[in-house]
Amino acid sequence: MKRLFFLATALIATPALAKERLGAWQSWAAFRDAETPRCYAIGAPETSSGERGYVSVGFWPKRGLGHQIYVHLSRARSENSGITLSAGGRRFRLIAKGDYGWAKDRQTDMAIIAAIRSSQSLSVTSIARDGRSIVDAYATRGAASAIDAAALGCAAR
Repeated sequence: MKRLFFLATALIATPALAKERLGAWQSWAAFRDAETPRCYAIGAPETSSGERGYVSVGFWPKRGLGHQIYVHLSRARSENSGITLSAGGRRFRLIAKGDYGWAKDRQTDMAIIAAIRSSQSLSVTSIARDGRSIVDAYATRGAASAIDAAALGCAAR
């Protein structure tokens, strides 16, 4: 519950991110932003190396885009380090820019979502600017419901 409160507080404090809450499940929630328009599922880490990490799955109906993975690391990443998302026994190397990462293509987005749906947890790892490891671990319980709610939230509009 503390993680969900943190996530909701962070989203409410950032008006560009959260508009209408579609629901919350464990440490995952779904939102709709009618102005953009877009919907997204977002998860807060169970454990992290810092205080600002999250994983999201976004949908942009007017652009015909959906199921897009996006991660924000909990700490500043070293320029020389990549970002890896691991779930369901699979490892995915993400495109990294700054403290953010995303899948290289739709096929990888869908493979990551399938891995999230079939796993108990996921982790996002990298190396921080100070040379220490960044390990952000997420429980996936509730992720499928949040992803489905975000998909339906934008499909209904």
